[in-house]
Amino acid sequence: MKVAPDPILGSLDALIHAQAAAATLTECLRRVLQQLERSDRPMAWEVVPLSAFEDLPKSIRSCWIFVIRPGTTTSAERHPNSHQRSCSLVGNGTFEVYDGSQWYPHALASGEHGERWVSIPPSTWHRLVVGSAAWGMVSFHTVAPEDLIEEKPLDANHLDGPTHQERYAGRR
Repeated sequence: MKVAPDPILGSLDALIHAQAAAATLTECLRRVLQQLERSDRPMAWEVVPLSAFEDLPKSIRSCWIFVIRPGTTTSAERHPNSHQRSCSLVGNGTFEVYDGSQWYPHALASGEHGERWVSIPPSTWHRLVVGSAAWGMVSFHTVAPEDLIEEKPLDANHLDGPTHQERYAGRR
């Protein structure tokens, strides 16, 4: 499945490299890495204040730093109420995106070489496969932090079956 080009990615890429935003993202990433090291959970995250960015596209309503433990494969999830745009900051991994019949890999790598961004439309199943080091990324969503819904299938083998929804905010 080839994800359609997303014109907002260029703007977001420039924003995360701006001096003020880069400093905020680096500090958030450091805290989230420490959070992950102190826990036994597969992932840790923190909401990034939108004030860290100048001239965000109006559709962006929240920003998050996620760090996933090395060697982790997450379960399938989707966000029925948000378009997700994620950029690899440290480490590497694969966003697998489901097209309704099969999973398609989108390998992401940090640094200046290789693909760093993925754009996931609302209600699109995705899962993450992490490499040998912790994988940190920044994710932009089109809903406010308190409104972001994570939906997971009750049976990982039946994505078209019943699901469970909960809000990310307040979860740990």
